[in-house]
Amino acid sequence: MSNRTAQIGIHGENIAVEWLREHGFYIVERNWRIKNYEMDIIAQRWDTLHFVEVKTRRDSGWQSAYDSIDQMKIRSMQRSAAAFCAIRHIHLLVQFDLIAVTMSDNGEYTVEYTENIL
Repeated sequence: MSNRTAQIGIHGENIAVEWLREHGFYIVERNWRIKNYEMDIIAQRWDTLHFVEVKTRRDSGWQSAYDSIDQMKIRSMQRSAAAFCAIRHIHLLVQFDLIAVTMSDNGEYTVEYTENIL
C-alpha cells in the first residue's frame, strides 16, 4: 500500500468515526488487531455492537466500496467479531456494517452507511 493510499484510508476512517459519533454511536475501538484478526471500527449504539468496515475511495476510482466486500472479507469480519467478543466477554447483539467514504479531488466527500452487510 502506498503512503498516499494509506493517508487516504486514515482520512476516511477519521471521517467515518466522526459520522458515527454524530449519529449516536460510542466508539469502542479503532483499528483493533490481535493475531490474524482486525476490525476498522467497533462501535456501540444501544444494545448492539457494530463491527464497521470502512472503505475509502476516490470518486474517480473504478471499484465501489461494496464490490470489495466478498465472502473472504465477510468470514474475516465474523471471525474478528467472535474473537473480540470472546476476549472482552461481551454479550451484546452484533451487527456488521459498511461505511463507504468517497472523496473528490477538491477535498469534498460523501459518506454512505450500510447496516447489516452480511
